[in-house]
Amino acid sequence: MKTDFKLYMKLFTSTFYLSAFTFGGGYIILPLLRKKFVEEYGWINENEMLDLMAIAQSSPGAIAVNASILIGYRLAGLMGALMTIIGTVLPPLIILSIISSFYASLRHNILINIVLKGMQAGIAAIIIDVTVNMSKDIFRQKSIFPAIIMIGSFIAAYVFKVNIIFIILICGILGTLSSAAKINRKADK
Repeated sequence: MKTDFKLYMKLFTSTFYLSAFTFGGGYIILPLLRKKFVEEYGWINENEMLDLMAIAQSSPGAIAVNASILIGYRLAGLMGALMTIIGTVLPPLIILSIISSFYASLRHNILINIVLKGMQAGIAAIIIDVTVNMSKDIFRQKSIFPAIIMIGSFIAAYVFKVNIIFIILICGILGTLSSAAKINRKADK
């Protein structure tokens, strides 16, 4: 039981820390979750983390919360999911509660606006890093299908301005069909 408590606290403190010091939303916290749980702790392997991230992105709701739920549940069941949810949601709740009480006086502060612009630049760098690392992981799989999906999604969103919801739905359908085909091939063997 003591080990479970330590694991729950580690899940809570890890997600609390990441959530407290991550600005920019779910796409920013995903690589940090990967770094923490795959590289630092070694609790989840790279392919499994990619799957969890894909599920978190395609599920309704906040990506950071979805990813935390999936990681917590994968590592420690329902109680682990609860710990990671609380750890992920609590920092923004506290920070936004404090900021909202001072919003009127800070809204026109030049220094605050400069800091926020600097944070936007940092967030852009992190998003580029995520894109490059996830692309490397996809191409390392030596499977053409995920690479085509990634490139096709980029072209559809950037060049043809297709609504991201349609892209997610189509990718979800294609991923489901691909997984079903793999299962059928294994069953036939």
